[in-house]
Formats: sequence, C-alpha cells, structure tokens
Amino acid sequence: MNTTNSEYDAVIVGSGPNGLSAAVRLSQEGLKVLVLEAKPTLGGGTRTQEITEPGFLHDICAAVLPTTAGSPFLNTLNLKEHGLEFIHPEIPYAHPLPEGDAAVCYRSLEKTAESLGADQKNYTRLFSEFAHHWDYLSEDIFGTLRIPKHPLLMARFGWYGQFSARHLSNSLFKTRKAKALFAGCAAHSIIPLEKAFSASFGLVLGSSAHSVGWPVAKGGSASVTTALANLFKKQGGEIQTNTEVKSLSDIPSSKTILFDLTPHQIVDIAGDHLPKTYRNKLRRYQYGPGAFKMDWALSEPVPWLNEECRKAGTLHLGGTFDEIAEGEKAVWEGKHHHKPYVLLSQPSLFDDTRAPEGKHTLWAYCHVPNGSTKDMTQEIESQIERFAPGFKDTIISKHTMTAQGFERYNPNYVGGDINGGAQFFKQLFGRPVLKWNPYKIPTDGMYICSSSTPPGGGVHGMCGYNAAQSVLKNEFGISSDKS
Repeated sequence: MNTTNSEYDAVIVGSGPNGLSAAVRLSQEGLKVLVLEAKPTLGGGTRTQEITEPGFLHDICAAVLPTTAGSPFLNTLNLKEHGLEFIHPEIPYAHPLPEGDAAVCYRSLEKTAESLGADQKNYTRLFSEFAHHWDYLSEDIFGTLRIPKHPLLMARFGWYGQFSARHLSNSLFKTRKAKALFAGCAAHSIIPLEKAFSASFGLVLGSSAHSVGWPVAKGGSASVTTALANLFKKQGGEIQTNTEVKSLSDIPSSKTILFDLTPHQIVDIAGDHLPKTYRNKLRRYQYGPGAFKMDWALSEPVPWLNEECRKAGTLHLGGTFDEIAEGEKAVWEGKHHHKPYVLLSQPSLFDDTRAPEGKHTLWAYCHVPNGSTKDMTQEIESQIERFAPGFKDTIISKHTMTAQGFERYNPNYVGGDINGGAQFFKQLFGRPVLKWNPYKIPTDGMYICSSSTPPGGGVHGMCGYNAAQSVLKNEFGISSDKS
C-alpha cells in the first residue's frame, strides 16, 4: 500500500451496507474514496433479484429492516431522497402456535401486552423503557466499546440482556404466547437460547418493533444499496464492480484500506502484511451456523390459519419456546433438526412491486450447521404447512440455497454464516478480537468494517460507520460525529 502520493484517501473492499456506509461517512469529509466490488452488482446482503419467475422480486439475504430503520447513522442521511422508501406492515411480526393460535407483536406496545393476558404487566415492564427511549438506547447498543452515553438505560438493558433467553423468559412470563413471542426474536441470534446474552437479541428486536417498526423496502432490500450508492456518488465517490481483490496488489494506491470482509478473507488478502499474532487471532475467529434459504413465487397469499398472521410482515415458525430452543440447540451441535425454527417474510402483501398483480413472493430460511449441503425444503415447507394448511397448493415455483450455496453467492457468508461470525459471549464483545478499537488492524492504514466487528450482523451500517470514524480520527485527524 502506497501512502505517499496515493491515488485515493481510502479504498473500501466490499459493497455491503457496512462498506457503503463507511464510504458515505468518509466522503462526507471530502475524502477521495473508492469502493471495489467483486460481483457485477453492489449490495452484499442487500440485493434483490428475479430468481423464480419473471416479475417476482426476491431479496437474496436481508428482507426485513428493523435495524435499518433504527440505525443512528443511516437515519441522519435522509435516504428517502436517494431512493429508499419504507413500507410498514400492519403487524411487525407474528408467531403461529398450534390449533390456529398465535402470539402477535403489534406496533403498539400496549396492544401487544394486552393480548398476552397474564403477562401483560411483565411484558410492559420489560419493553416499555427500551421502546420509548429507543433513540437513546440505539446510540449505545450500536456504538463502540466506551462509556455509555446513557448509563442508567444501558445498565437496565445490560441487566436483562446478560441472561439467557430461557432464563429471562421463564423468570418473567407465564403464558406460552409471551414465551414464544420472545423466543422468536431471541433466536435471530443463531445461538442456543440457553446461552448467556441470548436475551439481548430478543430485547433489541422486540424494542425496535414498538419504536421504529419492522419495515420492508419498497422494491426490495436492494433499495438500501441503491440509496447509499447514489448518495456516495453524489458526494464524489467512485465505485468499481467486477473487481475481485485477491491480494493487496489488486488495490489501487491509497492512504487507508477498509475491508468489508470477514477475518479469514482478510488474512488471505493481507497475509504477511499482518503481524503474526494478530493474523493467528483472525485465523482462530469462529463462524456460526449457516442458513438454508428458500424463495417462492405464489399464486395467492399464504393461507394462515390465524387471521392476524395474514397481516404480519414477518413470521417466526417453530411452535413453542421449547420447540424452538430444541431446534436451535441441535444446529449448534452440528445437527439438522426435523422441525427447524423458520424465519419468514411475506413482503408482497404490502409492496405490490414485488410480484405480478394477484401473485405473491415469499422468503424464508432456517438455521443449519456451518457448511451444510443438506436440502431443507421439505422441513421448511412442512413447518409452513403446519400453520397454513394448503400452502403447498399455492406454489408456482421455488428457489433454494444451501449454506454452502450462500458462501458461493457471497464469500463473506463463510459456511453460510450470515452474521459474520458466531455471536456467543466472547465474539459478541470481541469481534474480531477483543480490543478497545476493534476496527483498527495493527498494520498502518488498514481497517475492518464488516459485521465481524461491533455491533455485528444487521442492515444498520454501524460497523462501517464506526470503522470510518476510527479512520477519520486516527488517519486524518477528524473527530466530528455525524450520528
């Protein structure tokens, strides 16, 4: 890397939401920034394509965007002016239960709590302060390792969040509805619900539903990519697609390099330019379970037994808390469960740009062991059919992607891990290694800005923003804060 007479101030390798967020932040300060993308199109985890039938638009990875809507940095950018429009389903998420019952999360905290009967008081007590003070909470949970800006609120969040989802749920809730509703959110963590800090994921996602909602993007999640790219180019940024980086020699001369990549890929590219001790730590970085993904073109909406499920943008399928916990634990142990926890989105109910008139798209995935090649079509469709008899009769065509297929699609998804690394305790706070500034690579001018850094997975752009802030301060002496 040439730091004298460099062609660019910064080159960013990878164009996912974090890479583009870093690019936008750096270019806001007038720096000359280049983004390199190996694929023909930008986006990483926010791409939308026709993969079943013409006219059916499917989100390849991220589909529902609560962390985008709640991102402290992205909310400063007015991305609507650049092509991003949120659509809010009537119900953020629902959790079907046996016999046509369902637990439902409404935008209204009060309505949700009231629907939980005996757990109304404790549900309100758990979520009220976090939901009503989301702007303050999000500053700290999406921030860097530092003294919290809102210490009392974070102390309360930390107290509840430190527990396992099972412990917190059993301590607070009596009804199967409340327990299942919390399990569905906590299981986004892709760690067993008996592990410490798994409750924190349920707290963040549940709170966001009552504060900023769980929207989808009109036209697909690629709209996030388009908006960020449009803003970046308006600020003078440059983008090159079809440019694969295999070594540092593939990167134009620049003062700094930011990798929107995971640790193992950075080692492959930077190699001996990294200190041996740091390089070994990156090699030991652990990836979590993978995902098996399905997309369908449907002739009509999914015929859910429960009417409220027909109004929900997202559904968590798997039954009771114990059923979900059993399935997630099995995956962590390297097993495929016959009744997996399934995350499902039905965006075309709310966004008519996604499918031809009268037709619909459906998106779903389940967790599988890392590197899995198993086809989970039957297991996923059986879980849907369990709560929506007749679903299979609505299928026009389908598309599947194994965990290994995910990695082929995007090398950042190592073994199908869509979160950039396992999110257990050590790697929740020490991503990719435990240090005060995890974004700075101990080599002059190198940084990591992917979801393998805090705050981890999600379409929030905060890993990129935090890394860019570190670059601005350490390399260019700029310490202003846009969030």
